[in-house]
Amino acid sequence: MSKFNFAAIVLLAAFSGAAPAQSADPRGACKADYDKFCAGLAPGGGIVACLNAKRDQLSATCRTALDSRKKK
Repeated sequence: MSKFNFAAIVLLAAFSGAAPAQSADPRGACKADYDKFCAGLAPGGGIVACLNAKRDQLSATCRTALDSRKKK
């Protein structure tokens, strides 16, 4: 499995149902931030926690996706 496919699957699992208004694809909301700050973490390895720990450095789109996920 390619690294991109793995990351897409991980992000889809982490953000399923949490699509922010400005992004219809939750995998895309945090893909760049995942690649920059949390690459290498496997499912169950704390990807959402990693992203939250870097929250002040994340893109606005990713922060919105994380916020929407918390509201559910």
